[in-house]
Amino acid sequence: MLKEFKEFALRGNIIDLAIGVIIGGAFQKIVTSVVNDIIMPPIGMLVGKVDFSDLFIALDRGHYASLAEAKQAGAPTINYGMFLNNVLDFLIVAFVIFLVVRQINRFKRKEDKPVTTKVCQYCHSTIPLKATRCGHCTSELDVHPA
Repeated sequence: MLKEFKEFALRGNIIDLAIGVIIGGAFQKIVTSVVNDIIMPPIGMLVGKVDFSDLFIALDRGHYASLAEAKQAGAPTINYGMFLNNVLDFLIVAFVIFLVVRQINRFKRKEDKPVTTKVCQYCHSTIPLKATRCGHCTSELDVHPA
């Protein structure tokens, strides 16, 4: 059983996954800092000097000056400001991942297999590149030697 676990744990995909998770965690810290320290303060300033991380609703209907004060009093809270920060975090991470995957797909498209089919000029069906007659409409095709 130990031997099987060692084979499983040392497979290339598992190592790649572990590295991806570690780098993803580090990247998440950077994105969180960008959101909390760079993006949200100017937005808060524009909407009236609001610190989004301090926006909350006290469920005990008490009035607290800050989220820290409400937590210290033991009041249950809905922290919608933190939720907004986390949604923005997620959107930034999702957008960056989209850009990375999009770029990887562009590189893969360039490395794709060579073209092996063409479109019949008469019926517009897909046929083999070397065909001299369409298998669908039986038209003779213009053959241009390469």
